[in-house]
Amino acid sequence: MIDVITIFILAVFIGIEVITKVPPTLHTPLMSGSNAISGIAIVGAIISTRVGGEIGTWLGLTAVIFATINVVGGFMVTDRMLKMFKRR
Repeated sequence: MIDVITIFILAVFIGIEVITKVPPTLHTPLMSGSNAISGIAIVGAIISTRVGGEIGTWLGLTAVIFATINVVGGFMVTDRMLKMFKRR
C-alpha cells in the first residue's frame, strides 16, 4: 500500500516539474502529441484500480479521471489548432 502511495506522489511531482518546464510556444504541439501518452496512463490507472486494495482503487480512479480530462483537453486544443490552418 505504501508503494502505491509513493509512486502516486512521485508521479505528481514529476508531472508538475515536466509541465512547468515547457515553454508556452511548445505547449500546443506537445499537448496534441501527449494524447497517446495519456491513453497509456488511462490503461495503467485502470490496472492500478485492481492492484493496491481500497486505496489503490481510489488513487486509480483519480488517475483515470485526470488522464481522461487530459485526453479530452488535448483533443480540443488540437482541433482548435487545426481549425486555425484550414482555408476558408
